[in-house]
Formats: sequence, structure tokens, C-alpha cells
Amino acid sequence: MAFNLKRSSREPMNEINVTPFVDVMLVLLIIFMVTAPLLTVGVQVDLPESSADSLPEEQEPLTLTINSKGEIFIQESKVEFDKIIAKILAVSKNRTDTRIYVRGDKTINYGRVLEIMGMLSGSGFTKVALISEPYKER
Repeated sequence: MAFNLKRSSREPMNEINVTPFVDVMLVLLIIFMVTAPLLTVGVQVDLPESSADSLPEEQEPLTLTINSKGEIFIQESKVEFDKIIAKILAVSKNRTDTRIYVRGDKTINYGRVLEIMGMLSGSGFTKVALISEPYKER
């Protein structure tokens, strides 16, 4: 028996053309690469680098930020130094088990960051952590 390997023009094509699929995926990849850095919210801070592993997140944490000018922000709202605890208690609904991330610009005094972390710990907050940039090989 001889098989005719030549396909007639009336038979349906059984090959998938993936070129349009790849084109759409590349366009989506470029769109996400451009928009992803714009999605980060908060106060602009130049964080120090660390080789420590990331912490798992089970609920949305509060973020306390100290920028290079020494201004303090809870989430995106500016707060005075003496009103930090009252504001955090109000935002967290008096739950001292709320996770609080402290972001300090690497140009500010480290003692200022420790002073704020001490205030938080002294007020009963047990889940206080520092945030840093992932370590980059140079």
C-alpha cells in the first residue's frame, strides 16, 4: 500500500499557527513590565539592601515610613512624631497584633528608626519589622 503524503487543498489544516499568540504575549509582557513599577504606592524612600528572606504575608500590614527629610508617614498620610501611637492604634482598631513594617531611608539616622520601633514595642505592638531592598550582587 502506498500512502500519498501530499495534502490536497480541500483538507483542513491541522497545524496551529502560534505567531499571533506569541505576538500578543510579547505585547502583554511589555505592558506589564512598564506598568508594574508604577503600581507601587507610598512615599518614595531609598531603602537599604539586605540578604534576609522575605516575611510571609497573611494580612495587609501597616507601613510606617521615615523619608530622607525625617518626615514620618503611616501608609501615605503624614503624622507628627508624638501622635504616631495614637494614629496607629486608630488605624489598627486597637489590635496590637497588627503587623507593622518600618521603612527608613538609608540616609537618616539609624537611632531615629530604633526610637520609633521602641515606641511601637513599648505600646504593645509585637509584630514590628524593618523593610529593606533585596541584596544585589555588585
